[in-house]
Amino acid sequence: MRIRPRTRAVGRGPRRVLSACVVLALLAAVGGCRVALTPPGAPTTWPTESAGRWRWQWQLSGVLDPTVDADVFLLDPVATTAAQTAELRSRDRRLVCQVHVGSVLPTDPDASRFPAVVWGAASRRPQSRWLDVRQWDALRPVLADRLRLCRGKGFGAVALADADGYAHRAGFPLDFDDQLLFNRRLAELARSLDLSPGLVNDVPQVAALAPDFDFAVNEECVRLGLCAKLLPFVEAGKPVFHAEYTGSTTDFCVTTVGYGFSSIRKDRELGAWRASCPVF
Repeated sequence: MRIRPRTRAVGRGPRRVLSACVVLALLAAVGGCRVALTPPGAPTTWPTESAGRWRWQWQLSGVLDPTVDADVFLLDPVATTAAQTAELRSRDRRLVCQVHVGSVLPTDPDASRFPAVVWGAASRRPQSRWLDVRQWDALRPVLADRLRLCRGKGFGAVALADADGYAHRAGFPLDFDDQLLFNRRLAELARSLDLSPGLVNDVPQVAALAPDFDFAVNEECVRLGLCAKLLPFVEAGKPVFHAEYTGSTTDFCVTTVGYGFSSIRKDRELGAWRASCPVF
């Protein structure tokens, strides 16, 4: 399902902005008055009144399509160029980079910077390994540089992926509290580098971590029956960017739009294709 782009208020003064928003509200209930993007150098903001209304795109493979009708783009910071982020920002898109903070691939450009002692068992990505998140002093410099790459390329927010090694056979005796401390440190690190932090999955810790993160990214909460556990973000007026890989938007959108999520249907390779749920 494709949603037509919403009209933006572009007046130069408060009265013209207000008038535009009033007209928009009368013409389309799905509109809303969107806040202008923060320029580079500051973290992306997520206005409470827009929560649940963001049209989003998640693309980590293939040739980037900047014309996708979305407000928010979640992208790979290594594959995405500064020229591409500049083009997207010129279209008033909010940019989120996805950084793997709890795992490493041998082919990662910075893989050799992680000492051998922090490499654990096989992770969910092919050939990847979990990291020992208890070793903050060893991990922080490398992770900080991963986040600086995002900031340097023009991203204003970061989605922190693989932040749930404690729930898997990571090769270390990680527990709930080890992961909680690590994830909170990550959120603090992101903010110190002028990035808005987002939590990817890690549903069992959502209730504890919602105050520390600005948004959530979730995969397949409908299929897994876990959507209700993401409500702490919604109740705090924070966006939940949700994707399903199976099923029809006609079916799962009824559930997720009711929860207040921004939902899409994607293929697992996360290319350019997407089908979007309605935005109200």
